[in-house]
Amino acid sequence: MKARFEKLLARYGQSITVTDRRTGEAAAGKAFVQPVLKRREDVPVAVTALGGVSEERWLYLGSAGMALSPGDTVETGGMAFAVQEVRTVWWKDDALYRWAMLRRKKEAAV
Repeated sequence: MKARFEKLLARYGQSITVTDRRTGEAAAGKAFVQPVLKRREDVPVAVTALGGVSEERWLYLGSAGMALSPGDTVETGGMAFAVQEVRTVWWKDDALYRWAMLRRKKEAAV
């Protein structure tokens, strides 16, 4: 099961960089990073072909081998995200993947 997920990540995943909030060290990898779908009544929301998507919360699914902690920064596709919450998803005694909720980082004022 884990090998299948890693194969999917390698083939279809987005290139990401995770920067540790404590050390500042960056690590490259692959993950799926997608906006969280919401109901149209909830705001702020953008309407797409998939329905309403949140512009604030993003879902992260990545390798169990990639270290990820709340407060870390995930960068992909020219966007930067702060890690809000992280969970490791297990299959029997094997860590299958990491699930995280991300929040888009505000751009710095110039």
